[in-house]
Amino acid sequence: MSESPLKQEITAAMKDAMRSKDKERLGTIRLALSEIKRIEVDERIDPDDTRILGILDKMVKQRRESIKQFEAGKRQELADVEQAEILVLQDFMPKALTDEEIEGILSAALADSGAKTMQDMGKVMALIKPQVLGKADMGIVSQKIKAALD
Repeated sequence: MSESPLKQEITAAMKDAMRSKDKERLGTIRLALSEIKRIEVDERIDPDDTRILGILDKMVKQRRESIKQFEAGKRQELADVEQAEILVLQDFMPKALTDEEIEGILSAALADSGAKTMQDMGKVMALIKPQVLGKADMGIVSQKIKAALD
């Protein structure tokens, strides 16, 4: 089994962080690699780039939720640590889509699926998710779909 190009890139970044003694970046990269390794062991697969992007996207989402909790608890120093981790993880993700690009993908998915009501939301999400994974916050995309189907 061969490693995906994205995993190779993350591994190379880990080595660079070790050489430059960047402890914060190294810690975040190691967390990402350990999560990828967990998937490899649990599911006995060699994840491809799409799966790895999903893992990284989930990690970013978890950190955004943590930031909200820390800010609500007036723990800004912890929120800053989470934000720094998000920036490291985003280095390995594709460039974020603009609102106009998301709207274009959404309108194409609505036309392709023939969705008219909220019961059709699953069809629309199935078409959109592969196109925006790692490039947009799925919560925002979900809100846009709900607004379009109301």
